[in-house]
Amino acid sequence: MADYIVQLTDQVANQIAAGEVVGRPASVVKELVENAVDAGSTDIVVFVKDAGRTLIQVIDNGKGMSEEDARKCFLRHATSKITSADDLLTLMTKGFRGEALASISAISHVELKTREAGAELGLKIGVSGDEFTDSEPVSCAEGSSFSVKNLFFNVPARRNFLKSDQVEVRHIVDEFQRIAMAHPQLSFRLQSNGNDLFNLKPGTLRQRVVAIFGVKHDERLVPIDEETDVVKISGFVGKPSFSRRTRGEQFLFVNGRFIKHPLMHRAIMKAYEGVLTPGNFPLYTIFLEVDPSKVDVNIHPTKMEAKFEEDQIIFAFLRSAIKRGLGQHNVSPSLDFDSELSISIEGMPQGKFVSEPRVQVNTDYNPFLSSPSETQSVNHKSSNPYRKSPSDIPKDIDALYGRPAHEVSEPHQESSLHEIADEKTALKCDEIFQLQNKYIVTSKDDVLLIIDVKRAHERILYEGFLNAGRGGETKVAQKLLFPEPVTLSHADIDLLLGAADVLKIFGLVIAKSPSGGLEVLAVPSGMADKLQNCIDSVLEALQDGTWSDVEGRREKLAKVWAESSAVHKKVTLNKEEMVNLVGRLFACESPGTDARGRAVFTNLTVDHITSKLK
Repeated sequence: MADYIVQLTDQVANQIAAGEVVGRPASVVKELVENAVDAGSTDIVVFVKDAGRTLIQVIDNGKGMSEEDARKCFLRHATSKITSADDLLTLMTKGFRGEALASISAISHVELKTREAGAELGLKIGVSGDEFTDSEPVSCAEGSSFSVKNLFFNVPARRNFLKSDQVEVRHIVDEFQRIAMAHPQLSFRLQSNGNDLFNLKPGTLRQRVVAIFGVKHDERLVPIDEETDVVKISGFVGKPSFSRRTRGEQFLFVNGRFIKHPLMHRAIMKAYEGVLTPGNFPLYTIFLEVDPSKVDVNIHPTKMEAKFEEDQIIFAFLRSAIKRGLGQHNVSPSLDFDSELSISIEGMPQGKFVSEPRVQVNTDYNPFLSSPSETQSVNHKSSNPYRKSPSDIPKDIDALYGRPAHEVSEPHQESSLHEIADEKTALKCDEIFQLQNKYIVTSKDDVLLIIDVKRAHERILYEGFLNAGRGGETKVAQKLLFPEPVTLSHADIDLLLGAADVLKIFGLVIAKSPSGGLEVLAVPSGMADKLQNCIDSVLEALQDGTWSDVEGRREKLAKVWAESSAVHKKVTLNKEEMVNLVGRLFACESPGTDARGRAVFTNLTVDHITSKLK
């Protein structure tokens, strides 16, 4: 009987492992920078070209490697971080699996230059497709320099799966920020296509956060500090007033390692209950220091998951620490009963009464008369020969100035409920009223309609934004009186400026300010007071990969902008506004659902009402 089981070669095994370890260029940046941190570096520089497709270079001033170590580091399961399984219980380094360099070298051309402290010459080693190509002494600085070229050159399918340069750079920036945030005492620099995205100097955690996200970020931070026998909690959380619709500025670290933990995130959100706008997310940079023996990070190759032995206790401590931090800095709402009860009103002395004030009116006064002595009856014609009577003034104001009526137009705002419906959208209905300032009740063709005002307005705006830009036509924008500056990180600014031409079609006009920041010149109609939500939705689309899809980004932006611009659930409308809103709703292509697919209205037929009344 033939044997069918064979042992895979190291080259094939490395290519398979690379599928888990190296998903995109950002994974390479993460592994190389973490190795630089573990090597004791104080200065780390990252160069990226073509979003990592062409080149990823990481240079550090760490302890370097000997010739033997330089060759072993590319072998599978070769590492200097641990020597036995017991070391996993006291793990404090970033890496420990020994898979990263072997996986990277299997799908790219890698060049390593390294020199130990005190050595006269360094060593250059080339690895391509898991095979050593050259090795020679070279003059180089102390530390190590890894150059990864032509990523996925032997895996074309994986290379085709990569997103646009903007999306891939965004992922690289995310990984860079996480490591730089975890080590504020180190110097980091990130350069993309010759442009510096970050140049971070050593400092405190607060200085590092401000350096990454901007100077205005300093006023948004609330420090937290709590130490118990189970966990030590430190870092910063954001004020509720500066919350955003995206989760881009949320960092949670365990023993200096960035992780994603749904339970801990829930604890943070629980701490913000009652003070956070629904649908928004707070910013935070929180460090948890736990006994390494009571936390397991060996769960996934990305090392971004963790399991806690005492997760429920840490959950309670984390929530309490954030609540206390917000309360100590007067962020959480509170009632000062003492101050409210201290209000006193001086009473009226006994025996004294206040009479009602009387207003004297001169019935003979006329401001249009030349002198007070002149009197004139309303029905009497003026003695002034140059003053025309109201009957002599043209009723048509356009005729008064000799202008055709079609030249006069009123400004148009798409998000307003005061628009005049045209003949196609006009609803001819006398029986219409509002219920609890939330619903519109009307009848149409022997059917009673109950319409949700907010959802109806969302549908109208959604289709308006959705149709914007189709055919190359620019969406009517609302120009701001003064350019509005927006505080963002350098990476976010570059992403937005790269998409400026497309955003202009949707009505969002942005430009680079003289100071190097970003300023908004115009916004889509109705979004002037929702500027932050407008910017956040664009960044969200740029980050999640939907931006490369034309219909995908149009739908995403239309959905978010419609939800942000729509009226509140409870709004008082007059009859004209109600008729207009209902008419515009039923002029939509899909009036039955809002932007999120929820029902906009329900109806009651006569038969249904009759059955209910039996």
